[in-house]
Amino acid sequence: MTNNPMTPGIVPGRLPAETYRENFADLHPPYDAHEARVAADRCYFCYEAPCIQACPTSIDIPLFIRQIQAGQPQAAAGTILEQNILGGMCARVCPTETLCEEACVREAAEGKPVEIGRLQRYATDALMAAGEHPFTRADSTGKRVAVVGAGPAGLACAHRLAMHGHEVVLYDARPKPGGLNEYGIASYKAVDGFAQAEVAWLMRIGGIEMVQGQALGRELTLDGLAAEYDAVFLGIGLSGVNALGAEGDDGAGVSDAVDFIAELRQAEDLATLPVGRNVVVIGGGMTAVDAAVQAKLLGAESVTILYRRGREKMPASGFEQDLAASKGVRILAHAMPVAVHGAEIECEYTEDGPDGLTGTGERFRLPADQVLRAIGQRLEGAPAGLALDGGKIRVEGPGRTSRKGVWAGGDCATGGDDLTVTAVAEGRDAAEDINATLC
Repeated sequence: MTNNPMTPGIVPGRLPAETYRENFADLHPPYDAHEARVAADRCYFCYEAPCIQACPTSIDIPLFIRQIQAGQPQAAAGTILEQNILGGMCARVCPTETLCEEACVREAAEGKPVEIGRLQRYATDALMAAGEHPFTRADSTGKRVAVVGAGPAGLACAHRLAMHGHEVVLYDARPKPGGLNEYGIASYKAVDGFAQAEVAWLMRIGGIEMVQGQALGRELTLDGLAAEYDAVFLGIGLSGVNALGAEGDDGAGVSDAVDFIAELRQAEDLATLPVGRNVVVIGGGMTAVDAAVQAKLLGAESVTILYRRGREKMPASGFEQDLAASKGVRILAHAMPVAVHGAEIECEYTEDGPDGLTGTGERFRLPADQVLRAIGQRLEGAPAGLALDGGKIRVEGPGRTSRKGVWAGGDCATGGDDLTVTAVAEGRDAAEDINATLC
């Protein structure tokens, strides 16, 4: 879980086996057919639907909901997947409360939107359960494209390229494909190995060769790929974690939240995972919430999210903040870490003023035998020769980098929000541009 030694307070098996199963059950149980029809009936089927504008992949939401209403969930899935090939995972992990559902007319009129995310899951699950893949490959173009990174951007790019008839070799550094869908989200959001099931379903398009254990800057070089392939797409994500910058942040019991989540996601027995009695998570985004909630579900007695600004500025949505609170996680805003002292963390209150965020000088300590850093990630190992902007690969239009023949998308590239659905859109759009360039 961490390169640092663990404190004596970080131990496994804090809960009975049955409690782990209950705690990590599906966060939003799927609709049955009747529930889906009832939910679909609430849609106004707006002509200029604001929900479509709010969806990064521009799914025709009124159309797929009408198809569900008509008893055609697999047709609805086709509508979804045409725009978002990872529609099943996005239905589970998208912050719909700040995207399509926030824009829903029902939300504005009644304060209760159509549950678009759950309807999307109902449709895509129905199609996958039927064993269908609604897309076929075009005739071979004879072109070969390297896609580096089998996360949401890379998978979306690879599928669309294969659909256009190109041969794709999809490289990934890790033992399993999926990127953050496999390693980086709370396990209760995608239960029963869904991330791998979705990848296996996606690969049925054909024309995609998966190569695991190959990383850019290690086994692969950009020059080598550019020489061998007709085009290259980089969806390598962000592998580095920002430093905490507090005294003692490399001591025992301090680790990265992304590593904590990844180990939990890969664990076959949750009872073997060590967790602290008193856990403090530093950060205010989705990763911070996922780590904090799961620490609580693993049996931590006290879990605190420490965020340096006000709660209204937390990147995590209001729904995620409320979820954390409902699980017993305390959110302590306007506070930042100063030092880690053994099983305590020293903090300072902050305030926003004319000079930006500053410490007030008032300090306090929290018990913390485990501290998890969730303060953002950074790009490591960017290939030489690619222009960067803000620490990410600079792209223009549909993912074009500063090097001819090389595209990029997802978290590693400049562009939209660091969301699965945004990465899918960027991978899809880059694939269309690659196809237009090659053909």
